[in-house]
Amino acid sequence: MVNPQTTMMTHPNLLTSERSQALLADILPGLQRLDALLTEAADLAPQIYGPATAADRFRGLYVGQEETARLLHQQPGASRLFSNGHGTAVSFTTTSSRLGRLQKAYRLTPFDLDIILLALAPELDRRYERLYAYLQDHVGHRWPTVDLALHLLCADVADRLARRAHFNPDAPLMQHRIIHLAPESDSRPTSLLGRFLQLDEQITRFLLGQDGLDGRLTPFCHLHSPASAHPALNTVSRQALTRLLDEAWNSGAVARLYFHGPSTAGQRGAALAAAAFLECPLLNADLSRVPAQSITVDEALPLVLRYAWLYKAIPYFTGLETLSPDAWAALHDNVRAQRDVRAQCVGRVIILAGSQPWPGAADEPDDVLTVPFTMPGYEQRRTCWQAHLAGRQRQLTDAELDTLAARFRLWPDQIAQTAVTVDAHLRWQIAAGHREPTATPTLADYFTAARAQSGHDLQSLAHKIEPLYTWDDIVLPPAARTQLHEICRQVIHWRQVLHQWGFGRRLSLGKGVNALFAGPSGTGKTMAADIIANELGLELYKIDLSGIVSKYIGETEKNLERIFRAAANANAILFFDEADALFGKRSEVRDSHDRYANIEISYLLQKIEAYDGLAILASNLRQNLDEAFIRRLAFTIHFPFPDEASRRQIWATIWPADAPLGDDVNLDALACQFKFSGGNIKNVALAAAYLAAAAAQPIGMGHLLQAVRREYQKMGKRISDDELSLVPRGGQHDPE
Repeated sequence: MVNPQTTMMTHPNLLTSERSQALLADILPGLQRLDALLTEAADLAPQIYGPATAADRFRGLYVGQEETARLLHQQPGASRLFSNGHGTAVSFTTTSSRLGRLQKAYRLTPFDLDIILLALAPELDRRYERLYAYLQDHVGHRWPTVDLALHLLCADVADRLARRAHFNPDAPLMQHRIIHLAPESDSRPTSLLGRFLQLDEQITRFLLGQDGLDGRLTPFCHLHSPASAHPALNTVSRQALTRLLDEAWNSGAVARLYFHGPSTAGQRGAALAAAAFLECPLLNADLSRVPAQSITVDEALPLVLRYAWLYKAIPYFTGLETLSPDAWAALHDNVRAQRDVRAQCVGRVIILAGSQPWPGAADEPDDVLTVPFTMPGYEQRRTCWQAHLAGRQRQLTDAELDTLAARFRLWPDQIAQTAVTVDAHLRWQIAAGHREPTATPTLADYFTAARAQSGHDLQSLAHKIEPLYTWDDIVLPPAARTQLHEICRQVIHWRQVLHQWGFGRRLSLGKGVNALFAGPSGTGKTMAADIIANELGLELYKIDLSGIVSKYIGETEKNLERIFRAAANANAILFFDEADALFGKRSEVRDSHDRYANIEISYLLQKIEAYDGLAILASNLRQNLDEAFIRRLAFTIHFPFPDEASRRQIWATIWPADAPLGDDVNLDALACQFKFSGGNIKNVALAAAYLAAAAAQPIGMGHLLQAVRREYQKMGKRISDDELSLVPRGGQHDPE
């Protein structure tokens, strides 16, 4: 091993900026003291290890007889490297000193600070590694051990024994994970004296002025600069939150807040607003993204809280719904521990956000204050729309603003994102030449962008249908068509009737619009729902109830609960297909399965009545539905099997304008001879089109009759060639 210089080392000017110079001045006195201790220890080393050892090229790699004899003659536990000349530790108590902040917050002793500096030194200058290896008589021991620290800092064996307490699990350095004790090898047991002192990465970065997130936090944390935001709170709640934050910050108390509401409730905007009010950055820790393979939630929580304190940020925890019971317990323990304000090692505000109620601990209150987040009302949404549009130099008419605010129940952050999305899409449209350079966004543009802001949770539970059809595409009796228009009008005038006229104050349930579409398969029930969605500019989600009903007791209710919870703020139309799979007549209770089947129906009735949006249920057999259920629906619309005139109209409207029809196509004959529903007619027309395309011919009667044969086969029916040959051809293909 190379014998290092034994004179006082000078520190190179590693930090050049004004801030870095201040940080260096903070730790320089301690490093100068450490240098003096190491210099004198190096002077003593030849006496301890023998005068010839400095020249031994294999020193530290083996233990010879001479060294063994020397070790046996030393007093047990003696501090071999200690010098009385530099026994007084440096004190760091100024508020501007980062070491002083650590000392005050974690109640560290001067001896603790010496340990910190001993572990920090190699991060500044690798020459310390060579010094430590020399003093520990081992070329591989380049980091200080507990043994080296005690030899350098303790005068005698009694002092060394007493100082071991600084490495106990409940000692400040260990309890707050400031120092980690690493073994020499994972495969061999190591005594306390043989463990290496490693300064926590977060503390190292703090002392050296590297203020970004360390590698353990970057996978699930994001630091937001303080910025103004639009919290999803009404004026009274916003003022109460502001007052609470102000009192906590000025009094030194710790405010632990739980933002309770749906995952899209804009809690993040409120947290950003709180950070802006306190002029602090916001540290968002998404606990659902904690990488389980490298760190546990129990280990991550103290790191987040400590970073927030070190850099005066507000910790904001999200993703709580994904936590395991053990992780929840760890969260409770960490939140509860922050009541010890005297430790001063946490911020004065802690914010958590989740969609479930805060599960307070039964054994000890945790004093977490729940801040409820409810969907902003119409007036608040309209004001928010107006503010964001004005901020982007956009303008809609009063009627358009009314429609936008009433039709879409969005949180303020969703409204803000919608405004941004519309402008971005418009720029692309202009760049692509699809819009004029002077074009401005239309109400339809805002409808499209607003639909994209919601319904994400519902997509995993239901099938999203892109509305394509219009009123011209459906063939229905006048009474049924009138009822469909009435459904649309109820949604359009929902705000006026319930809020302006006050009906909403008299209704606890039934504020939404619900309807039953009953009729045979293929009669247009799904198409009617599509048309309504297109007319209202809302998303349409189709839910197959036959796949939701479970034979296991309680599972059906859980499936329904997930759907309605996801749909609560989806701004979508729920279309329940195959409704009679669940909503059959409630049976006489003969056993437990009958009883639970009836519970399922009652549960769904409650959910339908409580749903504030538009829910449509489709059933092939109305007579199978429970009458109590039907009475609670606002609309019951019958979709009859089409008669000959209706079938003729469907045949005439099924063809796209570009589809070539042959002269021999006879729509009157098709409508008369084949008693098909609209769905069957669509299938036949499409199949005939493929047959004609394959033959490179216009769509002719032969193609249609071949498609009719295939449709009968699918229906389990038979039709003979003679029957098909009798179908008249020619001249009746003009669409009406």
